[in-house]
Amino acid sequence: MLTAIQVRSAKAKEKPYKLTDGKGLFLHVATSGKKTWRYRFELPPGTESGIVLGEYPVMSLETARTERAAARELVKAGINPADARRQEKQAAMEAREAVKKVIENSFETISLDWHRHQKDRWTPGHAEAVIKSLERYVFKSLGGIPVDEITPPMVLEVIRAIEAKGSLEMASKTLQRIGAVFRFAVQTGRATFNPAADMRGALKAKKVEHHTMIPPEELPDFLKSLTAGDIHITTKCAIQFTILTAARSGEVRGATWAEIDSEKRLWSIPAERMKMRSPHTVPLSTQSLAILNRMKTLYGDKGLIFPGIHYPEKTLSENTMLYALYRIGYHSKATMHGFRALFSTIANETGFNPDAIERQLAHREKNAVRAAYHRSEYLLEREKMMQWWADHLQSLEYDTDRAGNE
Repeated sequence: MLTAIQVRSAKAKEKPYKLTDGKGLFLHVATSGKKTWRYRFELPPGTESGIVLGEYPVMSLETARTERAAARELVKAGINPADARRQEKQAAMEAREAVKKVIENSFETISLDWHRHQKDRWTPGHAEAVIKSLERYVFKSLGGIPVDEITPPMVLEVIRAIEAKGSLEMASKTLQRIGAVFRFAVQTGRATFNPAADMRGALKAKKVEHHTMIPPEELPDFLKSLTAGDIHITTKCAIQFTILTAARSGEVRGATWAEIDSEKRLWSIPAERMKMRSPHTVPLSTQSLAILNRMKTLYGDKGLIFPGIHYPEKTLSENTMLYALYRIGYHSKATMHGFRALFSTIANETGFNPDAIERQLAHREKNAVRAAYHRSEYLLEREKMMQWWADHLQSLEYDTDRAGNE
């Protein structure tokens, strides 16, 4: 039997040679100095065969003997060790392929693929929100499962867990995203059906919450309070501009000077900043332009129009605007979004074209022909409507002042 010192000390010679350990095991030493453990056996009896067990020093003498013992047991059972090794390698390869296929067809892998294909259509913030919701609510339960093995009850269990936390809106959004992932999987040939497709009725009904709106009769007092209120000038102007344009507060807070065309009296909001991901043009009244001129005097005409109070490089926060309503006593009577509803109510009651009002509010128009018409033909009508709205607001505040002086 060999010793570890003999194995370690074996040097290359002019010709290959072997050092025998016994029972068919020997160390083969090549002319290059490479050493390999080999096992010789007879199978069937009288027919000599061999197999390389491993390379020294990766495989030690002790390990080589263990491998020899295992190979001898195979030979005793009439099994060729070389055939057994090939079968093991084939089984291992098939197992790796199976795991690879599971991973490639898992819900998480397809979700990430779907997200990569969609994210260019979304704002960075929305893209991040989508993937985070899947990571938080879905991947732990369904992420590692092949899409064709996911059933409607499994999807429902995920949605019920979200609902149990009281997040009904998130449950609805998550179900939509799961359904979108499965549609993508079906389209790309990795799934045969969408288990989330017919689950809409399974969701808990969400209580409809309307945005708080100031009653039209209280609007004059509100406008006067806003003008006289102890509010930072940036916040006050942002609120006034939001009311005058009937825009969403997020659109106002993120507005930049590059979007303003003072000569044409237009504010062009790019698609990536709009809720419906479609560009929107807002006619600017004389009063709106006056607010812009005031902001330009204060901060210049570069970057954000309504910069953050403490961090000018960031947008003004929505909480800052809501806190301003609190300071003037309207925190329980108004929300920033409620001013859009107020504009819609008054404009409709005054007799303006409902389609022009809807276009001013940038509500989605599903009919492509009507949508194109809205973008073009209604602009002149909206210019007149928004100037009327600004004049109306100004007259309400003026009439309140006059009534108080009389």
